[in-house]
This record gives sequence, structure tokens and C-alpha cells, in this order.
Amino acid sequence: MILLSVANAPNRLLAAEGPANVVVITIDTLRADHLGCYGDHSIATPNLDALARGAARFTHAFTPVPITLPAHTALFTGSFPMATGVHDFSGNKVPTSAVTLAKVLRDHGYSTAAFLGAAVLDSRFGLNQGFDTYFDHFDFDRLDETNLDMAKRGGDQVIDNALEWLKANPRRPFFLWVHLYDAHYPYTPPEPYATRYAGRPYDGEIAFDDAQVGRLIAFLRELGLFDNTVLAVAGDHGEGLGEHGEKTHGFFVYNSTLHIPLFVRVPGAGARTIEKEASLVDVMPTLLQALHLPIPPSVQGRSLLGDVVGKPSPSASNLYAETYLPLLHFHWSQLRALQSGGLKYIEAPRPELYDTRTDPHESRNLLPGKQALSHEMRDRLQTLERRYTPASGGGARETEATDPALADRLRSLGYVAISGGSFSDASGKALPDPKDRIRVYDLFSQAMADGQHGRYTESLAKLGEAEKTEPSSLPVRYLQALDYFRLKDFPRAMERFKSALELDPKFSLATYYLGLTQIQAGDMNAATASLQHALELDPTNFAAAYNLGTLELKQNRVQHGLHHFEQAAQINPNYAPAFEALGELYLYLHRNDDAVRSLEHAVAVAPSLAKAHYNLGRAYQAVGRTADAQNEFARAQSLHTP
Repeated sequence: MILLSVANAPNRLLAAEGPANVVVITIDTLRADHLGCYGDHSIATPNLDALARGAARFTHAFTPVPITLPAHTALFTGSFPMATGVHDFSGNKVPTSAVTLAKVLRDHGYSTAAFLGAAVLDSRFGLNQGFDTYFDHFDFDRLDETNLDMAKRGGDQVIDNALEWLKANPRRPFFLWVHLYDAHYPYTPPEPYATRYAGRPYDGEIAFDDAQVGRLIAFLRELGLFDNTVLAVAGDHGEGLGEHGEKTHGFFVYNSTLHIPLFVRVPGAGARTIEKEASLVDVMPTLLQALHLPIPPSVQGRSLLGDVVGKPSPSASNLYAETYLPLLHFHWSQLRALQSGGLKYIEAPRPELYDTRTDPHESRNLLPGKQALSHEMRDRLQTLERRYTPASGGGARETEATDPALADRLRSLGYVAISGGSFSDASGKALPDPKDRIRVYDLFSQAMADGQHGRYTESLAKLGEAEKTEPSSLPVRYLQALDYFRLKDFPRAMERFKSALELDPKFSLATYYLGLTQIQAGDMNAATASLQHALELDPTNFAAAYNLGTLELKQNRVQHGLHHFEQAAQINPNYAPAFEALGELYLYLHRNDDAVRSLEHAVAVAPSLAKAHYNLGRAYQAVGRTADAQNEFARAQSLHTP
């Protein structure tokens, strides 16, 4: 099969071993300037450097969104956020209509697999579309601060899982995506990297991930697969590391968080350094053209293959960037940016213009003296937005079922995940410039980390400081309420949840937690009303339906309880507690066959749920399956059923 469709490509670029395999490695939160191959000689990244030396390395590659989920969505759809509707990590889902790289490759006979390092890319967000294997397997059910590691997976484990798949995978062409999350805050590199990079834990995490990349490449060579593999390595976004006051990422659109490493290896194409500007949305069309596969019309990026093989095209990438995090979670202004030829315009309440060639750290705003140029850049930005936004406006936005446990897991990863928000907030109302709120955001982020690690008093102190600047902040009030809830100070938690709802009466998650607080305070009628209202506000909140079911049973309203458990199970067919509760209730109602079906589903979804195994044993007894019943009782006993 011919790999390349570039006119007059030399014969050495043609594969002799059939269709090429495809490997994409994304390293989360990786700044380009913290790799040896991009000029950082204080860090040892020999494996990534070696890959870069044998590939086309892009020196000016950028992400369109400095946030993990929308950045990866842009990479694997080749489309900007306004087209997919994925602008954020909360309340977003890749639409089922999206054409992903995995879908295209699977349709052309590829075996497809992904191995993920963090829950923010969990399959419920839709990036699993097209993958035969999507190894996320994150636990969202346990909420205490002792198991925060359940929301992420170390790079060594990710690579272990990928290597196992490679060993078992049939020898047909495959597409493998590996996502390494270790360089994401908080930085806790394992030994020997913690000692080797003492005082520089971010670099220690990068060096650790470099070693994991080395393991994968060595294994591909060992299996004889590397030579016929098209490979792309990319960061999804960078890290602020204090520049512009931003310690992590997602709040601003400066190049500290937009500039990423990117290198692409096509068998036979040789190595080169490419200084032309490139975007993450360009990766998908580049890989497809390298494989001589059609590029879907939905793709908005451009193929970089001509540059990769040494036949550069005159066309340039569209370097659009955005962050809606300030708007969606804090009701501050969103930020959008356009880069071209080293000039960069940032659309904000106080716009900014930079020449990144002479001012790479974006420290000198040129806009006051270059009004005409800034207006031209603004017009180009708005033209690009109109061009890539569907006629319906804002992309084919799909939302995911609300799971309070997932929101908590995202907070454990440092994601705000406070409110889904909406773009209607930006309808002409003057909103604060994020530049004026970075201190509040920093205090909030620190408070969130404190709360996730059980330091509730410290968290509340920081939130109190933030409140002095932002006295009517929904996320501040909400996080205060959660801290009081965890401290079991239910009267104060109730007051803060109600205070948050005064600011946003439609904030369904606050309404849900108000209901849980009222349960703890013993006010069952108020709790029922709150949980019912939470479900009215958000019919996808299966946890609200489940808790309503338990409340109804406590008040001996069996049929009402049954209805809510069935509702929870229908909303989320993978929510084992709902099926376990249904099975137990069916047993009580002598609907034994229904009990068996529900409990079999519960243990299939959650094999470690001891109570479900025990009740399945009871159900098997009720239908005369004595041997099966004994097996389930034994499983329940081994899992330490109460």
C-alpha cells in the first residue's frame, strides 16, 4: 500500500510491508521548552530527543485550548472547539456525529486502542469513539481524600497496559494512542527522578515520562514494528509555571500554556526541523494523508505532510486559541487569540497584542501604539470564528450525564468543575478581565487542593481571602459549602449551599448537595424536595434519582423507591448501586426473575460489589439455582460482605 499522496514523493517513502501502523503519544502539560530537543540542557529526555532527531520536529506548534479534554478533542477530530462544541472539561462531550481519527482508521481495517492516564479523558466524555479498546477504568464512586490516585494512573502503568495489548494484538495494522499524565500538577515524580530533580518536580515528571516513552519505543523495535510505524508525539498544552501569575494552565492563552512540542515520523521521510507554525488540529489530516486515506470534510486543520517530507506548501495553519474556563466557572470574560507570523492578538476586555519573535514571554503589550494592526488581527480572528462555527452556532454541543462523583474526581485533578455554565453569560454584559482575577483564581485553586486533601480549615481560610475580592462568587460559596459538608458542619454547609443557589437558582449540583446535607441534618421532607428539584434541573443526575429512591424506602414508599432506582439505572446503565438496589427491592416484592437479571447486571458492572453478590445468591436461591447461590455467597464472603 502506498503511504504517501504527496506529488513526486521519492520512492524511499513507499512502504514495502503493507499498511503502516500508527502510534500517537500525548504527554499532558508538556512545555516545549522543557525538553532537550527544544533547547533545555538541564533536563535529561534522551528518548524523546532521539525520536525528534529521526522525525520532523515542529518548533512553533500550538494547542487551540490549554485544557486536556478540548485539546485532545481538537487533535483527534482535526477541528476547532467551536465546531465540536467541546470548549471545556465540565458538562462537555464529544458529539456522536464527530468524525474521529480512530473512527476513520477502524473503518479502514485498523485495530484501535487507547490507554489513558487521567479521568478527564474518561470514555463518558466521548473520545472513545472508534476505539476497540479504551482503557480508562477509573473509579468515581469513592469520594474521600485517601484515594485521589484513583482519578489518574502513572505513566509506567499506562505503558504496561499498552505493552500487554501490543503482545496480544493480531498482526494487522493498528492505531495505538498512549496518554501520559504525570507532568500535570501536582508534581510528585517517583524515584530516582524525585531526587535527581529535587526542587524541580515538574522536570522530574517529564524525565519519568521520557523513560516510559523509551519503554514503548524499545518494545515496538523488539517486535519489529517500529520501522513501519507512523508516529506522532505531542503535548496537549503547556504549563504556566508562574508566568503572568498563572501557575498551571487553562486560565490564560499566553504561549507558556499554548506552545507545545510536536514531532511526526513517517517511515522514509527523514529528519528535519520545521519552523512553520502548526496547530494540534493539523495532526489528524497529516496522519491520514501519510496513510493515503481520505481526509474527512469535517476536518478544519491542514495536512503538514508536505513539510514532513521536505516539500513544504505555502499555506499556513490557523493558530486560533481560546479558554472559556473563566467564563463558564467564574463568570469572568472568556479569552480568544489569533497568532500569525509571530504576531499575536488576544481578545479580552483589555485586548493585547504581542510580537512573540522579539518578546517570547509576551511581556510588552504593543496594542496602545498599534491600534490599526490590532483591529486587523481582531477582524481576522472574528472571521476565523465565523468560518469554523456551524450555522447552528457554538458547535454540536452534547452534554454528559451528571455524576457528582466525577465532579469530585475532576477537582482532585485540579480541575474547577464547579458549574457547566453557558455561553449566554457573554451576551453583551461587561465581565471582569481574567487578568484582574488571577489572584482570586490562585487562592481558589489552592483552596480546592487543600479541600481535596482533607485540609478543610486551610481551604476555608483561602476561600475567605478570595471572597474579599469576589464577594458574590458562585464557585467560592459552593466550595465553602463542600468544605463544611466534609467537616460535618451541616448547618453551615446548608447555609452556604443556599447562598450559592441565591446566585444561581439553576445550579443543579448545589441543589443536589443541599439535599444530601438535609439528609444528614435529619430533614427528610426538605431533602426529598431538594433532590427532586435537582433532578428536574438536570434529568441526567442519576445519583439524585438513586438517593431519592433510598429516601422513599426510608419512608416505606416502596413503589416510589422502585421508580427512582429504575430511573437511575435507565440514566446510567453502568451504575451498579442502582441495579443492586433494584435487585434487593425485587426480591422483597417476590419478583425473583427480575431480581436475578438486575443483580447479574450489577456484578457484571462492578465485580467487587460484595452486597450485590450476596443478594444475587439470595435471588438464585429464590429461583432454585442452589449451586449458583452458593457460589455467589462464597464470592460475597471473599469480598468481606457485612
